[in-house]
Amino acid sequence: MQAVFATRPGGPEVLQARDIPVPRPGPGEVLIRVAAAGVNRPDLRQRQGGYPPPPGVTEVLGLEVAGEVVSCGDDVLSFAVGDKVVALVAGGGYAEYCVAPAPQVLPWPSGLSAVEAASLPETYFTVWTNLFRIGRLAEGETVLIHGGASGIGTTAIQIARAMGATVYATAGIDEKCHACRDLGATEAINYKSTRFEDEIARLTDGRGVDVILDMICADYLDRNLASLAVAGRLVIIAFLGGGKTEIDIEGMIRKRQTLCGSTLRPQTPQEKGLIAADLLAQVWPLLEKGAIKPVINSVHPLARAADAHAELEAGGHVGKIVLSVTE
Repeated sequence: MQAVFATRPGGPEVLQARDIPVPRPGPGEVLIRVAAAGVNRPDLRQRQGGYPPPPGVTEVLGLEVAGEVVSCGDDVLSFAVGDKVVALVAGGGYAEYCVAPAPQVLPWPSGLSAVEAASLPETYFTVWTNLFRIGRLAEGETVLIHGGASGIGTTAIQIARAMGATVYATAGIDEKCHACRDLGATEAINYKSTRFEDEIARLTDGRGVDVILDMICADYLDRNLASLAVAGRLVIIAFLGGGKTEIDIEGMIRKRQTLCGSTLRPQTPQEKGLIAADLLAQVWPLLEKGAIKPVINSVHPLARAADAHAELEAGGHVGKIVLSVTE
């Protein structure tokens, strides 16, 4: 089969497709013939040499796929050959075949194309875990979503709105702000022309928001805490603005604020399976009836994965970038 590797740490040009043997599923795993695979920022970090796969995981890039089950390992009872599925994987998605632990596999939602289905797992697992399981966002609360036009952002806006929250978002250009509003954000703030903390204070009459979903970290930390309400939760999922900074613990304690976050890749299949069960019960019905829908920016063939990485790094996209594999 064809699979994409990074030949060395570097820019998009180091990505290369090569022929390797088709993997075999072990106990508790399924083998998926991949129709499409999502492209995500952790893939860029892996290509650059800063996010190696966990021990025992293939060096093939890719964290999410959609396709058809072609083989099942021992002890797999939840899926059968021929099932159309999507899967979250720790690696191996940029390939014609991919092995996935069964707990991390979900049914391919009806009505979605292969490209749309492939854009779901990494983003939806991340949003559900951090906004709802960790951030405890509830109906009637307010949330600020940074990077509202990203794959994470477009997903978070839709799910949060569907769950009854009031959503604010940030983006870097007015066109992206318009896209955020179209997806359900009550207001979108151009962070290049407006200080988002001032706008949040205005929009909430000085109260602040209950939850912030952030991927900037250090550069935004003080400004995020200033934008949080009493008992608010700041959930960090990435470190685009650095991972180390000073923090006003005294101020956080006075306002009973919580600083938290998570990363998916190191979690066990059992832990990810709990997230998958939540998604199947709470979010998949919204996809099935069209209440929420993945936003696709562009599609590239597997052999042009370098172009997909370059596009994601350029930052002009709205929604997800996806590789078409065997569709």
